[in-house]
Amino acid sequence: MARVKGAMMTRKRRNKTLKLAKSYWGSKSTHFKMAKQAVKKSGVYAYIGRKQKKRSYRSLWITRISAAVAPFGLNYSRFMNGLKKAGIEMNRKSLSEMAIQDPAAFAAIVELAKKSL
Repeated sequence: MARVKGAMMTRKRRNKTLKLAKSYWGSKSTHFKMAKQAVKKSGVYAYIGRKQKKRSYRSLWITRISAAVAPFGLNYSRFMNGLKKAGIEMNRKSLSEMAIQDPAAFAAIVELAKKSL
């Protein structure tokens, strides 16, 4: 039986990693061993970053809503409680966008939330 060395697949695998590490500084972009470590670590950072992005956007929306309901004499938690009691199910993203884009409609929602408290 013929001897198979697998050079082609090994080269493909290495080139795939080196392609991912293309813009890295120093030998991390040229040496496979260092590139492999750097790509693995950057994958971990990317995974964590995708989770943190969701958290940071949610906190941004909450801050915007809090700032928008302050002139009406409410704080964020009482406003959300009022919305829940009024039976209004809107997510924080759409509430914050409404507070910026359509203040009149947002004011109407705030009044409904105030009434239900």
